[in-house]
Amino acid sequence: MAAPGAMAGSDARVAPPSKPAVLRALTDPGAESYRDWNEARLHPDRLSDYRFIWTTDYCTDGPDRPIGFDFRLACARHDFGYRNYKAIGGFAANRARIDRAFLADLRRKCATYGLLLRPVCSVLAGVYYRAARHYGAPKVSRAEVRRIESASKRAAEDRASR
Repeated sequence: MAAPGAMAGSDARVAPPSKPAVLRALTDPGAESYRDWNEARLHPDRLSDYRFIWTTDYCTDGPDRPIGFDFRLACARHDFGYRNYKAIGGFAANRARIDRAFLADLRRKCATYGLLLRPVCSVLAGVYYRAARHYGAPKVSRAEVRRIESASKRAAEDRASR
């Protein structure tokens, strides 16, 4: 993403992108958008003119690290999208896209785990995504996480005994 106020040529100033355009770029489902958002999160002063809302409660009512899978950054970007679109308007029109980005972020996180853990992580990612679609935030109970953990352990034991 180009820096706001970047120079085009030696004398011509290019107008900085609008806040909605930058917000869109930081909340799209792709990996590049996630990298841009994370870089902006680490250096919020670079985009301070936009007055973005960076606060987060991570995974709201769900565990931030269910069974050790670290979903915090996916939840933080989801919060970023929701809070900023609510602040500038356009939340309803962008909610489904922000939720798709959330699922993509969760899936990318799951891809970092080993082959045996990925299926469990993917199931949890789906649960968190469905909760976000239904409630607007991941409202996943610890009991549901334990149920998924138990089911995955039973499946692993069944595979091992064959």
